[in-house]
Amino acid sequence: MIRFDIISANPAIVENVKTTGLIGRAAKKGYIEVNVHHLRDYAEGNYRQIDDVPYGGGAGMVLKPEPFFKCLDEILNERKYDDVINFSPQGKVLNQKMINDFTLKSNLILICGHYKGIDQRVIDKYATIDISLGDFVLSSGDIAAIAFIDAVSRLIPGVLGDGESAMTDSFQNDVIFDAPCYTRPDEYKGMKVPEVLLGGNHSEIKKWKEMKGIEKFLKSKNKNN
Repeated sequence: MIRFDIISANPAIVENVKTTGLIGRAAKKGYIEVNVHHLRDYAEGNYRQIDDVPYGGGAGMVLKPEPFFKCLDEILNERKYDDVINFSPQGKVLNQKMINDFTLKSNLILICGHYKGIDQRVIDKYATIDISLGDFVLSSGDIAAIAFIDAVSRLIPGVLGDGESAMTDSFQNDVIFDAPCYTRPDEYKGMKVPEVLLGGNHSEIKKWKEMKGIEKFLKSKNKNN
């Protein structure tokens, strides 16, 4: 079982997926455990303030260090964690190999930023790895955390109904992308399923899928250049 501890300023975002979809099924089956820690519960003062204006000026608000320190110290005192992950645009871009490696972990802490960001002292002291989902900005790290947990969970044997499907996904093989998918009927509104998929020649089908996967990869490269 993999345990995920999420530190969040927006716990409702994550709480909603704990009991639904693939994450909910994986948790119900006992393959994962998702614990959400509300940052405001660790804040002090009458208003439980978790953010403040940035030193040096500038737009936006910054999440304060004190609630994070208190929360992380409490969690880390309870058990040993493999990684403390900070989701950040400056982090290492997440890929399938990294996801595969994370399935071998047992306990992970996910730090979710919000507003302008998190006080850097939190990241310097606790984060063992910075991860980015790509060159774009999300409204909060909680969305990245959900994507991360989903990607890791679906690779755990027994989580998916068809155990083979995860290992034939895009990025799980040398051709990088999966081939186009078709199902019945073999013709719809004049659009036909490729003949090779109807013939039953598994060797030819394998070659076709590899070729189409490479075509997808090359097309994506041209699109991004």
